[in-house]
Amino acid sequence: MKLKLLTSISISLLLARWRQTLVAAVGVTFGITMFITLLSFMSGLNDMLDGLILNRTPHIRLYNEIQPSKEQPVDIADQFKSRHNFISSIKPKNERLEIYNNGAIISALRKDSRVMGIAPKVTAQVFYNVGSIDLTGVINGVEVEEENRLFKFKDYVVGGNYIDLKNIPNSIILGKGAAEKMLANIGDVVQVTTTKGERIQLKVVGFFQSGIQDIDKVQSYASVTTAQKLLGESNNYITDIQIKLFDITLAPLMAKEYAKLYDVEAIDVQTANSQFETGSSVRTTISYAVGVTLLIVAGFGIYNILNMMIYEKMDSIAILKATGFSGKDVNRIFISIALSIGVFGGILGLIFGFGLSATIDQIPFNTASLPTVKTYPINYNPRFYLIGAVFSIITTYFAGYFPSRKASKIDPVVIIRGK
Repeated sequence: MKLKLLTSISISLLLARWRQTLVAAVGVTFGITMFITLLSFMSGLNDMLDGLILNRTPHIRLYNEIQPSKEQPVDIADQFKSRHNFISSIKPKNERLEIYNNGAIISALRKDSRVMGIAPKVTAQVFYNVGSIDLTGVINGVEVEEENRLFKFKDYVVGGNYIDLKNIPNSIILGKGAAEKMLANIGDVVQVTTTKGERIQLKVVGFFQSGIQDIDKVQSYASVTTAQKLLGESNNYITDIQIKLFDITLAPLMAKEYAKLYDVEAIDVQTANSQFETGSSVRTTISYAVGVTLLIVAGFGIYNILNMMIYEKMDSIAILKATGFSGKDVNRIFISIALSIGVFGGILGLIFGFGLSATIDQIPFNTASLPTVKTYPINYNPRFYLIGAVFSIITTYFAGYFPSRKASKIDPVVIIRGK
């Protein structure tokens, strides 16, 4: 009975000043709406930018790097072991870029339960011949179907069909920037020269656009077989092994493991893109900071409204306490008022936040530099809605707690005597 009475009194106080109550609820609604929309949009933007990198980047890349020997003959000579040796102008070791015994390595990697897939690659430095001008370029020889399965290759092919790279011998998919420089169209034949001076003609079957112009001006794609032929190498020549994992967080440790096990260079995606990940982290932190600030501002609005309500309802509070209501009862009344505002405003905020996010998600966003993006990116992560709901309740609880504590300490005798 007492709970029912306290609820009835809370509703009466809410309705007695319904305009102020509505303003407080609108403040919470606006805060939650903008919190949801801001985080959804910024998280979607981060996912889009991460996708531009991660979609085209292996979690672990195995390769050989030509570099000077870490141990020189003078370092292992007995007569010089007790001395300090200073060596300059060290020349790189006479090694090939090929990964030796790559067949056995690939076979072992495919048996590893942590590995999602393997995509071998042959990298060839070339010159695109345009009349008397030679343009620097790189041709990546890939296994087309694996490249598409692991790295969404077809999403970045903006002209032609990516599978033609496999079906048509001596074919090439040119980077969009390189194609524009050479004025090449699909069906044209372009001539490239390797660093060894070998020339070969390749048929253009498509255009590739990663969204990064400097890459698109240089990089093109061919099949592994075509790249091996271009370099004059056998069909077991591989320069890179691209690895995609089920759990990307294992990449740093596994890269060190593979480098030691297979005696090759290995780099993980976190190391290769450390600066990019830092930018994503900063953007996410700023988004949360702005969103939480909006909710805190809404909480201060509720605090001010309840403070004014308590000041104007001093007589009613005095009468309640004089008729037997305790300070805890008064405390519960005003906290329930604050929580009612928080719950009502929070529910509306979640609904409007989802609606505004869905509206933004439908706005066209077409740009030549980002061919895979068609609308503004939105992330509908349930975590944002849960954080918004919990934070709205916590904020409004404390916004009601402090004024209610003040009201619970009012001495009814002092108030009635003053009247």
